[in-house]
Parts: sequence; structure tokens; C-alpha cells
Amino acid sequence: MSRPFLKMNGLGNDFVVVEARSAPFAPTAEEVRAIADRATGVGCDQLISIEPPDAAAQDAGVDARVRFWNADGEEVSACGNGTRCVGWLLMQSSGKDDAVIETRAGRLFATRAGERLVSVDMGEPGLDWREIPLAAEQDTRELDLVLYEHADLMAPAGCVSMGNPHVVFFVPDAEQAPVAEAGPAVEKHPLFPEQVNVGFAQVVGRDRIRLRVWERGAGLTKACGTGACAALVAASRRGLVDRAATLQLDGGELFVEWRDDGHVIMTGPAAVDFAGELP
Repeated sequence: MSRPFLKMNGLGNDFVVVEARSAPFAPTAEEVRAIADRATGVGCDQLISIEPPDAAAQDAGVDARVRFWNADGEEVSACGNGTRCVGWLLMQSSGKDDAVIETRAGRLFATRAGERLVSVDMGEPGLDWREIPLAAEQDTRELDLVLYEHADLMAPAGCVSMGNPHVVFFVPDAEQAPVAEAGPAVEKHPLFPEQVNVGFAQVVGRDRIRLRVWERGAGLTKACGTGACAALVAASRRGLVDRAATLQLDGGELFVEWRDDGHVIMTGPAAVDFAGELP
């Protein structure tokens, strides 16, 4: 049977969002790749399903369980821009100004922040090498090894988990960073047993970072919400920025704050592109 979907995007990071609260949705990796294919499918960076919470979670106020798949077919734990889009949908349908979302990375909290603007509490970042995870013990603030030989990437990279693994390089010019060459090589570096999202961050000021992200399983995307959170945390740990900054991505801007209680709050837009039906 056909199944309705919404095509949504957060700063150009685009998603196929499937309603699975009334009928189960369990795509194979092959089916995910077919849906994500921009030539023969719908085309997206990630596929998302919205499922009913279990009874205990529903009693605890959870609105929905959400699953994410990258374009390569692999299911992943977290997606910041996707969570923002789902949060907006849930708030639109409930009429409330907040939504509680269960993910493999934990429980996330979305709140309305303006017209089509959503804030998501992404929880506390994972900073221990085992939380990323890394294959060997490292200081995640400044890795003690060169991941890719390039003049702009010789400074130590930092690592952060935002429910998914990130490595962040600080570069003099994000536009000139070797994203397409270093991204896929670092993504599959043996230091990262679950592979890794690769950020290239240019610190523009104490409150602004220019960021480009090579996403694990999706490639270079216009925006990466968890990548923006990871870049802010990594830069703040090095004293390069304050604990709140605007992240300028290829698709637009996100505002990220690493609060004193340790939680990372990401604020940005959610947009609906069109509706359709999966065959």
C-alpha cells in the first residue's frame, strides 16, 4: 500500500518524513536508499519515521518515538535538524508549544521559538572518548594524532558526541577547506569504529562560527544540526568562542547555546516543501 510522507527541510538539510503512528514502517536499507535517491526516488539527506511511544513513555509525556536513517540506508541515533522539523509537526498537530520526542539518543525536548522557529534541547554532549566512541583513549578536546594530511587540518581536531559522533577541525577559511577530500577519508578513519560526522569550523568571532559538515552516510549537506551543536561545544572547550554563538551553515543560520547546566539548545527554522505518497 502507498504511504503518505512530507518532504521537509531545516536550512536545506532535507528529509522525507513518514507518519508511522497508525501503521508500522520498517524499511530495509535498500528501500531507504531508493527513497533517498535524488535521481530515481524522492531524494533526501535523511529518512524519518514518526512512531507511537510505548505506554510507559506516553505516561511520561512523550509525544512520539522518532527514527532516522541516513541516505546510505543506515539507521542513526540522532539528527538535529530532523528533530526540529518533527517537533514543529507535532506542535502543529497538538496545538501545544512544546513536544517531547523519544530517539535512540535519548529524550529530546522541542519548544516553539517563533513563526516556524523551533528550539530543541539536545541534552548534554558526550565528551569522554568512550562516548564518541573512539577506538583508543584520546583527549577529545584536542586529539593527539593527525587524521588527514593537509596544511589547514594540522591543528588538533576535537571530538564531541551529540547522540552521534562528530570530529571538528578548526580551519582558517571554511570556504577553502578540503571538505570533499578530507570528509570521506576522515569519516571512515579507524579511530572511529562507528564512523564519524566531519565538521570544518572557521571561528569568525566570539559569537559566530562558519561551519561546513561532511555527514556520515550522507556526504556534504547544506546544514547539520548536531554538527552545529558539536562545533559550538568543541570551540567553547578550546576557549575560541563563548558558550552561545550563531552557526552559519551553507543553508542558513542556527543559534546554539551550551547552557550552564550542560544542555545544548539549538534554535532554527523548519519548513515543509511538499507532500506525497511513497509507492
